[in-house]
Amino acid sequence: MSEITVSAIIACGGSSTRMNGTNKQLCEIGGVPVCVRSMLVFENIDEVSEIIVSAREEDIPQIEALAEKYGIKKFKCAIKGGETRQQSVFAAFMQTDKSTRYIAVHDGARPFADPENIKKCIRDASVFGGAALGVPVKDTIKTVSGGLITDTPDRSSLYAIQTPQIFRRDVYVKGVNFALDHELDFTDDCQLAEAVGVKVCVTPSDYGNIKITTPEDIFIGEAILKSKE
Repeated sequence: MSEITVSAIIACGGSSTRMNGTNKQLCEIGGVPVCVRSMLVFENIDEVSEIIVSAREEDIPQIEALAEKYGIKKFKCAIKGGETRQQSVFAAFMQTDKSTRYIAVHDGARPFADPENIKKCIRDASVFGGAALGVPVKDTIKTVSGGLITDTPDRSSLYAIQTPQIFRRDVYVKGVNFALDHELDFTDDCQLAEAVGVKVCVTPSDYGNIKITTPEDIFIGEAILKSKE
């Protein structure tokens, strides 16, 4: 068997509370479920050799059926996630092939990540140990306390970080061990690398790599899909 270069972990858990109870992973955009579009992105990247999905237990049979229906040959398995994102991603990581050199963690609700940007992100991770897609913020950002503005950070240094976030396998393992040893639970995968002193590279992305979070995002997604077609 040829050496596995990148294992893609697709995080498809979450409660979908901001979607009014609708499972955003299974919502359709252009007739194709969101999570399937996310898997297909990695299916068509040569550097990726396997796809592992972390999901709610009740969604696993449907995700497995969708992977078969849409011919996702790199799909390895769907695994029950944990109580938090960090726990869910780690559960999926435990299913990756031990020869994997890089771990790519991606939100299942980001169906429009550009394959060329992901390839650049893989290359950056090979140089720096970790890399994540990101874009400069468009809006002025304020820090707020008690409903009052307390500070206005310099916008030129602020980026919105997307996924995938890609790490050398040893960096991810080191980060997870550090988090477990110190009883930390990070909401962002880059924080694992940052915690063990790795300077994560920000690979330029595009604003079309949106995360489906609210019902309005479905309409935005349809518009993005139309523009791509």
